[in-house]
Amino acid sequence: MESQLGLIQKSFCMQYSNWVCEALDELPYNFTITDPCIYGHPIVFASKGFLKMCGYSKEEVIGKNGRMFQGPKTNRRSVMEIREAIREEKAIQVSLLNYRRDGRPFWMMFHMSPVFSKEDGRVIHFVAVQVPIVRRGRGMYSGGGFVRNGVSLCKHEFKSAEILMGACRREVCSNSMVELGHGLMFDSAVDSDEGVEVEDTCEASQVEKQKASTAINNILSVLAHYSELTGRLVSGSRCSLQGTNLLPSALKISLGRIKQSFVLIDPYLSDMPIVYASDAFLNLTGYARHEVLGRSHIFLSGSDTDTSTISQVNESIHTRQPCTVRILNYREDRTTFWSILHASPVRNASGKIAYFVEVHVEDDDGKEREGNTLSPELKQLGVVGAVKVAVRSLSMGPGPSK
Repeated sequence: MESQLGLIQKSFCMQYSNWVCEALDELPYNFTITDPCIYGHPIVFASKGFLKMCGYSKEEVIGKNGRMFQGPKTNRRSVMEIREAIREEKAIQVSLLNYRRDGRPFWMMFHMSPVFSKEDGRVIHFVAVQVPIVRRGRGMYSGGGFVRNGVSLCKHEFKSAEILMGACRREVCSNSMVELGHGLMFDSAVDSDEGVEVEDTCEASQVEKQKASTAINNILSVLAHYSELTGRLVSGSRCSLQGTNLLPSALKISLGRIKQSFVLIDPYLSDMPIVYASDAFLNLTGYARHEVLGRSHIFLSGSDTDTSTISQVNESIHTRQPCTVRILNYREDRTTFWSILHASPVRNASGKIAYFVEVHVEDDDGKEREGNTLSPELKQLGVVGAVKVAVRSLSMGPGPSK
C-alpha cells in the first residue's frame, strides 16, 4: 500500500505540471490546499504567507488536517459550517478563530472553494484562503500580552493561558489523520481560559471578504493554467457528466474502501445510470472509470445476454426490491463472462431509497472454491451492508435526483 507521503506528493504532480508549486509560492496570499481524496483530508500545499502568519514550518503542516489550527475558543458552529461545505462540495466564507504555533489566537476571514476535475466533475482539491481580520475592540493581543479595554495585561497573567493553549496545540497536532467529515471537528475539553479574553464573534469587513475572494480566483487561475500543461484540466466550477448526479467526495472515499466489484446507480433517472464504479468492477470488466460513469447499468449486456434476465433486474429496481440473477456479461475487449449479480436498494438516514447497488461476483461455473473463500452470497451481502453504512453515515437527502 502506498504511503501517505507518497499520496501527498502525487496529489500535485499527477494533476499539475512541475512548476505549479513555484508559481503558487509567488502569490502574496495566505492559503492552504487540501486533498479530500486522501485519508484524513490532509494539507498538501501551504503558502509561504500562511506559514509565516501561523508560525509553523512546511514540514509541520504538510500531511496534517486543518483542525490542527483550532483551539479551545474556536467556534464549533463555524467548524460545522466548514464541515458541511466540504460534504456538499461548495464554497464558503466564514469568520474563524485560529491559533498560531505559540498558542496565540487570531481572527481571520476563512474562504474555502473546491477545485473540480473537468474530466469527470469530481472534487480533487479544496483551496482555503485566510485573511487576517483587523479587529477594533477589546480582547486584542499586543506584543507583551492581551489588551483589555486599552490596558495591556502583563505577561505573567497571560502565562497560564499560554501554557494551556500550548498543551492544546500538542494534543491537536498529534492526531491529524481523521476521517473526512470528522477531520475538522475539534471537541474542546476546555470551556474557559482564565486571563484570556477572546470575543465570541468577529465580523470581517467587506474589504477583507473581497480580498479573500480575489485571492481564491487568482489561485484557481494558476491551478487551471498548470493543469493545462498535463492535460488534466481543473476548474473552480463543476462540469457535470450528462445524466449523472455526482457523489460527494466523502461518500466516494468510504466506498473506495470496499474491495469487491460493484456499481452504484441512480434509480430516479430514466436510464438508471451508474454514478459510482469500484476499482474491482473496473478490473473485472476492463473499462476505465470515465467509460462507465453515466452509462446504463445494463451496458455490460450483449447479443447473447438473456433479455428476460435483464428485464428481471430492471423490474426489481422499478419495484424497489432486491434480486439475484446469473447473467452473461461482456468485457471491454468483448470477451464474455458469467457473473452472479445481486441488486439491492440503498436507503439513506431518513429511510428513503437513495441509490441501488449492483454487486458482480464472477461465476466460476461451478468450480470448487478454496476453503477460505467466501461464497458469492456472503460477498454480496457484505458489500451491500458496507454501502448502506457509507450512505447512511452521510445523512444524505431523500434521493440524488428525485
